[in-house]
Amino acid sequence: MPTKDQTLVTLREAHLGPMRFMNILSVFELGIVDLMRKQPNQRFTAEQLGAAVGATPDAIYQLLLLPVKDGLIALDERTGEYTLDGLAQLGDEDFARVLPWMNMIKVVCLRQLYYLTDSIRAGEVVGLQKLFGLTGTFYEATLGNDELRSAWGSMMDAVTEFIDPWFFDNVEVGAGQKVLDLAGNTGLGAILTYRHKGVENLQVTCFDFPEKEAEALANFEAAGLAGHCSFIGGDVFKGVPKGFDLVLIKHFLDMFDRDNVLKILRAVAGALEPGGQVYILVPIYPEDIRESSSVDFFPSYFLGCTMAQGGPQKVSTYSAWLEEAGFEVTRAVTQDHATMPADMVPVHGIICGTRKA
Repeated sequence: MPTKDQTLVTLREAHLGPMRFMNILSVFELGIVDLMRKQPNQRFTAEQLGAAVGATPDAIYQLLLLPVKDGLIALDERTGEYTLDGLAQLGDEDFARVLPWMNMIKVVCLRQLYYLTDSIRAGEVVGLQKLFGLTGTFYEATLGNDELRSAWGSMMDAVTEFIDPWFFDNVEVGAGQKVLDLAGNTGLGAILTYRHKGVENLQVTCFDFPEKEAEALANFEAAGLAGHCSFIGGDVFKGVPKGFDLVLIKHFLDMFDRDNVLKILRAVAGALEPGGQVYILVPIYPEDIRESSSVDFFPSYFLGCTMAQGGPQKVSTYSAWLEEAGFEVTRAVTQDHATMPADMVPVHGIICGTRKA
């Protein structure tokens, strides 16, 4: 059991989290970091920074106290000049990964999480209606809101670019197999499947809502894969197409609670012949959640910002659900923390199941 003081420190950190986040993000948004990166040998006073970004020197001084404290920016107390500190060690690739996350949290999460308690009670994402006049899930809302779609899409593109090579390294696809990319959106997953696993006579089909067909087919054509990738329109909760050897479920099951996950898995099991396989890619929690930063993010994200349900599970939980749905779990693998950038929030797992006879 933690001590009283340890508990109070935990609550203090909760108080400070949103304030610290917006302070650091504002340093980026004002262009201070960009200015200092472009002139790495230059030392800047608060007056110079303020003049460059349109703020008073006093405001700049206050804003930079936190990044100085945290070692992101250095201050020479004698001269009052600022230089990059820890941020000087990061390259373009690091910023391209970190900044989309920060922007997504600001645009998608901060405003909506004001209504987190209301969303949990209502079982729907209240913030979407209060802030944007939209109903349904966040993913439905992005179809008609460029601000939300851009902020979320940039973050997801960065996650996908990082995770897909690892995923496909752990997926076995045989020559001539027919692969179904379940909830494959507009076909990117199908394209990546073919490119990563381009075995002889491979056919990959994207399965998603019918209104996504035109864009998916255009994407296949643009990628030069119209002869290898196809589209089937439908709703997973109304049935999964048959005739496939392998089903991929990526970044999807974590959107739902247990009952809906089981409906999806049972629908997949019903569509596969005995021996058919399913590969699931999901963000996961470790068996000991005290070792996770994912639990700091995902519960609020799913319950308050996107679905009003769902969230990652432990590998042992997904494995048990697969077994309950009619599969034998044949493999489960988790990302190695040692191979991941230190800023990464989600840790992914892959669970492979074979349809029981």
